[in-house]
Amino acid sequence: MPPESSEPARTSGASYAAAGVDIEAGDRAVDLMKEWVKKATRPEVVGGLGGFAGLFDASALKRYERPLLASATDGVGTKVDIARKMGVYDTIGHDLVGMVVDDLVVCGAEPLFMTDYICVGKVYPERVAAIVKGIAEGCVLAGCALVGGETAEHPGLLGVDEFDVAGAGTGVVEADQVLGADRIRSGDAVIAMASSGLHSNGYSLVRHVLFDRAGFALDREIPEFGRTLGEELLEPTKIYSLDCLALTRTAPVHAFSHITGGGLANNLARVIPDGLHATVDRSTWTPGAVFDLVGSAGAVERLELEKTLNMGVGMIAVVPQESVDVALTTLADRGVDAWVSGEIVERGDLAEAVTLTGDYAA
Repeated sequence: MPPESSEPARTSGASYAAAGVDIEAGDRAVDLMKEWVKKATRPEVVGGLGGFAGLFDASALKRYERPLLASATDGVGTKVDIARKMGVYDTIGHDLVGMVVDDLVVCGAEPLFMTDYICVGKVYPERVAAIVKGIAEGCVLAGCALVGGETAEHPGLLGVDEFDVAGAGTGVVEADQVLGADRIRSGDAVIAMASSGLHSNGYSLVRHVLFDRAGFALDREIPEFGRTLGEELLEPTKIYSLDCLALTRTAPVHAFSHITGGGLANNLARVIPDGLHATVDRSTWTPGAVFDLVGSAGAVERLELEKTLNMGVGMIAVVPQESVDVALTTLADRGVDAWVSGEIVERGDLAEAVTLTGDYAA
């Protein structure tokens, strides 16, 4: 009998691929997304996809007297779980862009460029490319460039079909044209712009109500929607940036408010100065059917809905009363459903900055 060896048995060496990271798949994803990234550009972009950093020609800012750079970052929350379960990946990017650029435009900033971060459990090149396609299309709608991004594979931390997306954007605004609370005056009008649906906020509540409590399936046909539940839940976030910028060119806008997590009252309160108060009349609009479904299926009280969901309003503009007609005409010409929903008054003894009054129109 041969003597036993004291050396450990030989095994194949460890590798990145064996650990779950497929570099070749990542390279393939980059090749597939290039055509879409090329479409999301601006004249100031220098170079193409593939560098370690995106380049943007800042000499374009010389036309500003005192340019202020604005930055914002966001994700789309648990809406990505709906996309994963539906197997639809080319709309979630619209949501990401909308969440970022519409935060930028609130201060009057023109969105210049974005970068994205996509984290996956396993790289499926076509899937990653579809996500980037949606981001690029969103950037085109927002008038900004997609100058770069990162795809990270996290085996062991995310399931092979799980993913998340995040992004950051940069914009510019002239210092003396920054919008916000200091411009708002008593008597100003509050103009609401319709949302396209839930947008990208409140999905933890929506998923809990519709799936955990009500037991609905994503392929369930909802007559009020005229499509399946999953299709309604994946409706992309409306991107308002170019509409808002167009409005600033035709009317003396005092402030914008992007209605996201926290609902209308909480977000509008962020731009209401001390001493003033915004009253918003619910009877001036009818929330979409998806909001009624979430409320009824989960027996969710109206206050809880209103502090979680946008309830049909995705952006607010505050303008002088004498500019209301011009503002509404500008938005209508751009296909934006907008209406006067309230006004700015003296706060007096009121504790809150915003009050919602009345009942939603039937």
